[in-house]
Amino acid sequence: MNADPLELQKFSDLAHRWWDPGSEFRPLHEINPLRLEWINSRVPLAGKTVLDIGCGGGILAESMARKGADVTGIDLSEKALKVADLHSLESGVRVKYELISAEDMAAREPGKFDVVTCMEMLEHVPDPGAVVSACAALVKPGGHVFFSTINRNPKSYLFAVLGAEYILRLLPKGTHDYAKFITPAELAQYIRSSALNLEALKGMTYNPLTKVYSLNQDTSVNYLVAASRPAS
Repeated sequence: MNADPLELQKFSDLAHRWWDPGSEFRPLHEINPLRLEWINSRVPLAGKTVLDIGCGGGILAESMARKGADVTGIDLSEKALKVADLHSLESGVRVKYELISAEDMAAREPGKFDVVTCMEMLEHVPDPGAVVSACAALVKPGGHVFFSTINRNPKSYLFAVLGAEYILRLLPKGTHDYAKFITPAELAQYIRSSALNLEALKGMTYNPLTKVYSLNQDTSVNYLVAASRPAS
């Protein structure tokens, strides 16, 4: 299985706090409107079948469902999925959740989805290239795939590890392993190797003075990627 047991345990232990906007997941709550609107601006989600890989507690999955998408969320953390299911029941926003890997889902339901999202996950798995390949297999011809992850360079270590985890304490210590960060060039290679077209690259930055996240052209730390599967 393409998963790190320690990573799964780390997020499972915090799962009950997933929907608390003041918890360790505060950054996810704060960046979610940005990533949601960026995805929706490129592919209007209403009426689309969407798969959210590494959905965790369902923050992005629910927000895409609110846009009118038919959303399935998958993850390998049973506790996170239980939290996601419970919140879906409480909110009345319908999302289908399942405990399954991206690779197993791709083998079972290839070419099923209009849109596949894989956000803040690639830097937590042993083989990110295999996840990208699974995304490519899961999306329909002509469909779209979205990724977000963290660049690997001295600045990203300073901001995403030292700054976010130890100085500003935006995230729990040990959330990220710098060695698993992925450069845009590496992700682009995974995308090309999976026969996807890379369409757009967007940076996301955090201003510690205003405490505001924004999308821009600075991909030196956090970045998002839009890709597509050729129609034929």
